[in-house]
Amino acid sequence: MSAEDTTDGDLLRSYADGDDEAFAELVRRHKDRLWAVALRTMRSPEEAADALQDALISASRRARQYRGDAAVLTWLHRIVINACLDRLRHNKVRATQPLPDDADRVPALERDDDPERQAALVEMRRDVIAALRQLNADQRAALVLVDMEGYSVDEASQILGCAPGTIKSRCARGRARLAPLLAHVSLP
Repeated sequence: MSAEDTTDGDLLRSYADGDDEAFAELVRRHKDRLWAVALRTMRSPEEAADALQDALISASRRARQYRGDAAVLTWLHRIVINACLDRLRHNKVRATQPLPDDADRVPALERDDDPERQAALVEMRRDVIAALRQLNADQRAALVLVDMEGYSVDEASQILGCAPGTIKSRCARGRARLAPLLAHVSLP
């Protein structure tokens, strides 16, 4: 059976049984989504990279504890979000950091050959990231999972370890705070 045919759950079980390459394959499969969650949750790419590294170390250590209550990707997202929130609480960073210059990694931008539209999308992305940084960590995490990553409220509540009503409340408050900050933004 090839790595592509192996499920995430099988990979995690193989890793727990001693196959180090299984965890590496699991990370390869999901590194882009995990990175996106960390980057959107944290205030800087450096902090996101550190949080993601902390999360992957934690996941590797806790692989034997995975019960299968949620999808492996959901379990990994929860660990990443928790690592990000722990790092934010620990650092209590309030200063604005420079925005990442990796707009070329955004898939929508790679498909668009119109330079004006591409520039507008880059600017819109920067505005959204800057606005997200003004939210508290709990609201930002909920909005990233629900509005940007497409998780349901129930899935986000599992990832963040709180009630669905709490996720709804955090999203509503976060959206209310974002609305005036992004009033000037329109889709190109």
